[in-house]
Amino acid sequence: MAVLQAGGVVLVDGRVALRHTARGEYLFPKGHVEAGETLEQAVIREVREETGLAIEPISLAGYREVIARDAEGKIERHFVILPFAARYLAGEISLNGEIAEAKWLLPAELSGLKTTEGLAEIVTAASERIAALS
Repeated sequence: MAVLQAGGVVLVDGRVALRHTARGEYLFPKGHVEAGETLEQAVIREVREETGLAIEPISLAGYREVIARDAEGKIERHFVILPFAARYLAGEISLNGEIAEAKWLLPAELSGLKTTEGLAEIVTAASERIAALS
């Protein structure tokens, strides 16, 4: 089954908002795109639900694919993840029941953390897209 997800790489003063998963990884807020929802609407909703932040999606910052397999190697799910560079509008990070920790980090701090594959590259791409609009 293919699953479409959208997320927001939210940047403020050079720092990125990241959440911490139960698997011990840091990643940007993201989640499923609901039927009838635009990608931009999904990004706004997911970031608000996971962090409490109000954002404005600016542009696509790349993509990621994750293919989940069972113990025998059979494909269970194929995730297509579309992260958007997002401009912070308002709010303070607040956690929902799914998220245990979220924080603002400098991109340089990512190298010492367990992150999802390609996170640093996505953060760099998002930073460049937002800087180009300034």
